[in-house]
Amino acid sequence: MVLIAAAVCTKNGKVIISRQFVEMTKARIEGLLAAFPKLMTAGKQHTYVETDSVRYVYQPMEKLYMLLITTKASNILEDLETLRLFSKVIPEYCHTLEEKEILENAFNLIFAFDEIVALGYRESVNLAQIKTFVEMDSHEEKLYQAVRQTQEREARQKMREKAKELQRQRMETAKRGGPMSGGMGSRSSGGFSSDGFGANTTNMGMGGISGGPSIEMDKPIAPKPQKPVSRNALKLGGKTKDVDSFVDQLNSEGEKIAKLTPASAGNNSAVTAAKAKIISDVPMDSIHLKMEDKLVVRIGRDGGLQQFELSGLLTLRISEENMGRIKVALENNDAHGIQLQTHPNVDKELFKTRSIIGLKNPAKPFPLNTDVGVLKWRFVTQDESAIPLTINCWPSENGEGGCDVNIEYELEAQHLELQDVSIAIPLPMSVQPQVAEYDGTYNYDARKHILQWNIPIIDAANKSGSMEFSCNSSIPGDFFPVQVTFVSKTPYAAIKAKDVVLVDTEAPVKFSTENILYADKYEVV
Repeated sequence: MVLIAAAVCTKNGKVIISRQFVEMTKARIEGLLAAFPKLMTAGKQHTYVETDSVRYVYQPMEKLYMLLITTKASNILEDLETLRLFSKVIPEYCHTLEEKEILENAFNLIFAFDEIVALGYRESVNLAQIKTFVEMDSHEEKLYQAVRQTQEREARQKMREKAKELQRQRMETAKRGGPMSGGMGSRSSGGFSSDGFGANTTNMGMGGISGGPSIEMDKPIAPKPQKPVSRNALKLGGKTKDVDSFVDQLNSEGEKIAKLTPASAGNNSAVTAAKAKIISDVPMDSIHLKMEDKLVVRIGRDGGLQQFELSGLLTLRISEENMGRIKVALENNDAHGIQLQTHPNVDKELFKTRSIIGLKNPAKPFPLNTDVGVLKWRFVTQDESAIPLTINCWPSENGEGGCDVNIEYELEAQHLELQDVSIAIPLPMSVQPQVAEYDGTYNYDARKHILQWNIPIIDAANKSGSMEFSCNSSIPGDFFPVQVTFVSKTPYAAIKAKDVVLVDTEAPVKFSTENILYADKYEVV
């Protein structure tokens, strides 16, 4: 089906909004929309009207029409299904089906229309997905805001603690140095006192040396304010900057947050390099099959699976012209309930009954020197048993203003062999970890404030490992989200190519295969 345009118009033919999905001139679309009300026949119920070149499919909506303009060759049943979806979208963004309300929400409606149809063809989406796409809700943005608010609260708390410490030092200084000029305190009271109490102390015989203690106090007082300032230099900046250092601290924290996202980009580049390394080791015959699995997993820090999505694609590449007309027999041992979908040009009945990939028209060959996707699959679940690798990050406060962190991994899917595993743990800014015990190797990236834990291989023989480290000036929330990347030559989906034969003779032919599984986004939040 080719959908030319979608429009909302009044029953008098006035167009409120219109969205074109194929290239055409303004005069052409205006002519098509202007012709629609003239084709309507009074007193009859219609769902579509045809002309020599196009078909109008419409649905009344109180005083309005939801109108689709399609080619005459399109499937009318698909047209009606698409029209129903368009009609459901409008009430989601408009409280009333009035012209004014439609105009006020025109942009949201157009954005929603674009999610339904792309380049004239219907997308496989439902109403809930359309709302999600139009809202453009970003998990990374929420995470950015949450981390920034946490860090601002920590900075304010540190500032209050510093103020209390300075106040406590003043009190101790006054206590050790005796009453200061002006009656700030007395030895008998052990603390601050009123001017009247200080005057009484002076009357008890201390008035003659009231100026003396202030001179003697200058000696111990001079170095004392420097101690807490230098000790807290990493927390609040230099000792000569007060307000400015706090502002600089917030700015630097904002800079840190902005670098959390590039860390994931770095992880993606590491995955790309690992994928290229695996692929380069695979020899390619004239018939080459590639199976690619992609995992998106999000696990709660306290346990529980929040998201699990597996998507996969089987591609076929033929490099010799005489090998174009073939059939591929697959072996499917899946026990998870993975949803499979073949390419539109693949014989669906042949695949359903015999698990064989072949073209609907056996006389046609597969394209030459092109990666052709012939089968794709998807698996979404909330079952925790589907998680291939569990990560347990356990930070605990050590009572000294910092945290001791224990993190461990365990391979749950023991048929997998994970390679180049990298576990990225975020750290507070300007705080270097003290690593006590670890398996594999690690690297501290001071610029990105990340502790990178690397394990070359995780398999049934090396299915678990742990790391222990500690950080000063930290809280448990500083060490999330933990991001994991890995690649594997073993696919998650239990699907593999069993045999490849020629269409005419059923003779088996030589073929090569490559399998790759990688973590597109794997995190503990």
